[in-house]
Amino acid sequence: MKTRITPAFREEAERFRLVFTCENCAHFDPESAGCGNGYPTEPHHRVDLVTRSELEFCKTFELA
Repeated sequence: MKTRITPAFREEAERFRLVFTCENCAHFDPESAGCGNGYPTEPHHRVDLVTRSELEFCKTFELA
């Protein structure tokens, strides 16, 4: 799911400590820096909310 990164979203992400990147996912393999389900990690890996204008949430994200 894609969503625009607005100033309000940035503030809420910080306030509620939202996590949504590969590094926080139970399916992420840190040794290979890849997804255990075989999905590409580029859209979700090390997301910087300051430099991006759009965020793509992974449909199989599970909090680790």
